[in-house]
Amino acid sequence: MKILLIGYGKMGQTIGALAAQRGHEIAGIVDLHASPATIADFTPATVDVAIEFTHPDSAFGNVAACLRQGLPVVCGSTGWLHHFEEATALTKELGGSLFYASNYSVGVNLFFHFNEYIAAKMNQFGGYDVAVREIHHTQKIDQPSGTALTTAECIMRHFPAKATWRNAPAESPAELAIISERTGDAVGTHIVTYTSDVDTLELTHAAHSREGFALGALLAAEWLPGRAGVFGMKELLGL
Repeated sequence: MKILLIGYGKMGQTIGALAAQRGHEIAGIVDLHASPATIADFTPATVDVAIEFTHPDSAFGNVAACLRQGLPVVCGSTGWLHHFEEATALTKELGGSLFYASNYSVGVNLFFHFNEYIAAKMNQFGGYDVAVREIHHTQKIDQPSGTALTTAECIMRHFPAKATWRNAPAESPAELAIISERTGDAVGTHIVTYTSDVDTLELTHAAHSREGFALGALLAAEWLPGRAGVFGMKELLGL
């Protein structure tokens, strides 16, 4: 495939290297620091799919530009979901293709799947409180992480005692605490802890490198062309 990389930071560079290993061609790079190109320079005649990993402030504009150019787009930027309904409407209006995940790691998406199951069982039997902790490198801008927010949403769907989340220790039983830590070059760790008077249960995913995220994004990019609509990892993995 011919891939347009939008954003050429650590993730973009990892995706580019892995794409070459999988036999794909990087048809272009859109990044202020790496290339003067713009999304408007590319069309379906020159690019099969775009992969977007940038910044919360630029993600929606980049996604919208890809859709208007007729380019299927895989977006991995987080912190922009207040625009997601607009992105969904634009995708439908243009008959486009958008794939979004807060985290592209196959392991993390299985973590989400098991997290929902455990939340439902804990709610069924009672007696437990729950909290989320996430640890990332100091350059990560959004807080809490998109993965932590997805984790919280999964919990709240099945554990109705938690009505809302708070990016700090909970101040009431109805709040789900998300504790965010930024330290060193940590790739990403997410921990869900259930605590009762008699025991503690933890579900943890710890990423060791960015290659797991890059592989998931490339799997999405390989899967998306030829499909119309808005998709995520559940569709890709059949969960």
